[in-house]
Amino acid sequence: MSPLLSELGENAILRRILHHIPVNDSLIIGPGDDCAVVARNDEWDTLLKTDVVVENLHFTPDTRPERIGRKALARAVSDIAAMGGIPEHALVTVLCHPTRPVELLEGIYRGMNALAAQFGISLAGGETSGLPCDGLVINVALSGKVERGQAVLRSGGAPGDLLFVSGVLGGSFPTEWHLDFEPRVELARELLKAGIRPSAMMDLSDGLGSDLPRLAAASGCGFEIDEAALPCRPGFSIQDAVSHGEDYELLLALPPAAAEKLANSTFATTLRNIGRLTSGKTENLRSGWQHFCS
Repeated sequence: MSPLLSELGENAILRRILHHIPVNDSLIIGPGDDCAVVARNDEWDTLLKTDVVVENLHFTPDTRPERIGRKALARAVSDIAAMGGIPEHALVTVLCHPTRPVELLEGIYRGMNALAAQFGISLAGGETSGLPCDGLVINVALSGKVERGQAVLRSGGAPGDLLFVSGVLGGSFPTEWHLDFEPRVELARELLKAGIRPSAMMDLSDGLGSDLPRLAAASGCGFEIDEAALPCRPGFSIQDAVSHGEDYELLLALPPAAAEKLANSTFATTLRNIGRLTSGKTENLRSGWQHFCS
């Protein structure tokens, strides 16, 4: 008898369904990172990302439509940022029950259009479909670009690399940060421009407690963190910072030389050192968000 999705959890499900996926020669990086990376030309590689927001999971029925649309696109932009890239073109699919008012879709696209204009993204097309039951789902497929061979992966870290995060963590839903966060495209690009290149990087969407183990595992490392160094949002605890999720900040590993360069740069106060990658055991963290877990 086949196990239930809730019995396996997201990571185990992905290992099963991605075991024998078809690829072609232009695919450089496939599933397992913030974006796929595809060969484009001598100057650029293409980044590909798809993401979804679901009513009563990522937003509530009384959330303003403009904020829903903004979040739907911003989540994908955040993943482009985590690869060190620049977002370009989006395809948007909206699934909605026919009894919802037209103003809902108009508001969603107002929010999405505003963020697209901010980052120079073209909304190139998509699809709309009715749902057989009440609800709202928005999927965004986003492409981007990054200098050829320069995408920052989760898998490049090494023991001794220092771990940093941008911003503050925890309390994203109670404070509604999850609706209004700013994707860290500019920060990632400016770090690379300054020669402060992370060995590994990802965005914190499921929470430090879920995402840090993923980055460390992809790099073949363990990790140690200094909980006292975690930048907690005011009014929230260390455990909140570890487990709440939807922070959309950058988590990055820096080799010692890059970390020293960071300390002497204008970015020194932008990123907080929270620990390091190790060759030994991994610390146990309270988990962040896990899809399919009941």
